[in-house]
Amino acid sequence: MLLRLSTLFVRTLREDPADAEVASHRLLVRAGYIRRAAPGIYTWLPLGLRVLAKVEAVVREEMAAAGAQEVHFPALLPREPYEATGRWTEYGPNLFRLRDRKGGDYLLAPTHEEMFTLLVKDLYSSYKDLPLTLFQIQTKYRDEARPRAGLLRGREFVMKDAYSFDVDDAGLAASYEAQRRAYTRIFDRLGLEHVVVAATSGAMGGSRSEEFLCPLPIGEDTFVRSAGGYAANVEAVTTPAPEPLDWSDAPAAHVEDTPGTPTIDSLVALVNERFPRPDRAWTAADTLKNVVLALVHPTGGREVLVVGLPGDREVDLKRLEAAVAPAEVEAAGEADFAAHPELVKGYIGPGALGPNPPVAEGAERTAVRYLLDPRVAPGTRWVTGADAPGKHVLDLVAGRDFAADGTVEAAEVRAGDPAPDGSGPLELARGIEIGHIFQLGRKYAEALGLSVLDQNGKAVTVTMGSYGIGVTRAVAALAETNHDEKGLAWPAHVAPAHVHVVATGKDAAVLTEAERIAGALDAQGVEVLLDDRPKVSPGVKFADAELFGVPLVVVVGRGLAEGVVEVRRRTGGAPAEQVAVDAVVEHVAGVVRELLAG
Repeated sequence: MLLRLSTLFVRTLREDPADAEVASHRLLVRAGYIRRAAPGIYTWLPLGLRVLAKVEAVVREEMAAAGAQEVHFPALLPREPYEATGRWTEYGPNLFRLRDRKGGDYLLAPTHEEMFTLLVKDLYSSYKDLPLTLFQIQTKYRDEARPRAGLLRGREFVMKDAYSFDVDDAGLAASYEAQRRAYTRIFDRLGLEHVVVAATSGAMGGSRSEEFLCPLPIGEDTFVRSAGGYAANVEAVTTPAPEPLDWSDAPAAHVEDTPGTPTIDSLVALVNERFPRPDRAWTAADTLKNVVLALVHPTGGREVLVVGLPGDREVDLKRLEAAVAPAEVEAAGEADFAAHPELVKGYIGPGALGPNPPVAEGAERTAVRYLLDPRVAPGTRWVTGADAPGKHVLDLVAGRDFAADGTVEAAEVRAGDPAPDGSGPLELARGIEIGHIFQLGRKYAEALGLSVLDQNGKAVTVTMGSYGIGVTRAVAALAETNHDEKGLAWPAHVAPAHVHVVATGKDAAVLTEAERIAGALDAQGVEVLLDDRPKVSPGVKFADAELFGVPLVVVVGRGLAEGVVEVRRRTGGAPAEQVAVDAVVEHVAGVVRELLAG
């Protein structure tokens, strides 16, 4: 059916929305694909829905080809299943919670592991029923603290989530690989460049996790890769720790007056002046910086944490949050320091910190927990705070003079750092997360009692995988990678139409011929957007055509008197073609077939 701009529910904008930070947000709003309803929440308009539906169709086809079956769950869910798995609390403020008129607790689903698990538990009980993979495409809800970038980080979004159910770990590995291959086919078909990187599991849990990232400078995810093939989200990068060093010849630690040195730079300058090394100058990498932070747990409890790391590195809060999830990380405040007077600002050292005795599960931790960067290996020597104003300790040896409560991967990762697998130096890039797959294992099955009888009639806990694709985020990624300064430029297979027929001028014959061409193309299965708006100038029509981003534009106008129409490609730089009116339908239909095949 023809889409007619004279009746289509759309309005284009000439100015960028005030809150738009990235190209996809600006152009999807300006071209009338989406409309802001509230922060992080968008209404989908007819053109946008057509693109979204085409992306969903590719996902559905490849999920079916991989053996997955589609179901659909409600978005409004009861509290009890999430209570059983602990995620009612673990999700913290990111969960939309509400109550019905009878006082029952509900949530708007951020994800559906619990519901898939309970559904399979309800219907299946034998190993003969497995393996099984189910999926849905459905709206999800997360109360993002800072929704931004349009569809890239919203509070309401469409996601495809799939779950595999297997009797054993070998079955899970096979299901995981099948979904991994399906994801590659999906993103290849959509035309989205993607990098598969190792990732952390976070609140989802599980033994293995990988992200599919679309490399883009505006992406929120930083990832690393090496020439030798290593690739990981920056949160999942592990630090190659140095081998323990022999400290038998190390001098005893000694405290020195270091007035006016609350910063690493001031400390390095002073020790080079007063305590020069015989072999080389002191650097920030020789200092042990102890950074005070606060963990806010989902229960509301607050815990002071100190991270010790080389002074030439900074704490990466995303890496630290991945390590301490589900807690959130904040800078320590004055109240935190007041509660721990042993922490002397600017001069904090290991002597006032750890290690601490273990804390029983569920008990409140009152002592300051101290975690070290893996580079602080046994035998390494450091200059660090002496826990007194204006004093530092030199030649403090890890393992001999101090210990901690453990290690943590929290230091920033830099370009040139060695890859953990020895495959060369790392380079850093940014990307948009468009897919994430997990080997969940038995976490949810154990919590919710999902088991089947094996060949011997023995009950075994089912093992699960989880596989998500951000469908609305994929639309945004396509817009980010397919636009220019004039507007969107969709690939043919996801565009809201294949051809945009523009009738220009006031001559009735022009509109009549545009109608004929559009109708003939429609009859051949070509999707057509017809600009048949009266009293709209050619300039406005051309600007809208560039903004909408339909791959082919057919201009019926001045050339009609000579028996030709103009055919333009939205991108590629090819000059416009003058095509005979009698041949234009077959010519354009052929080009569309080529575009769809490519």
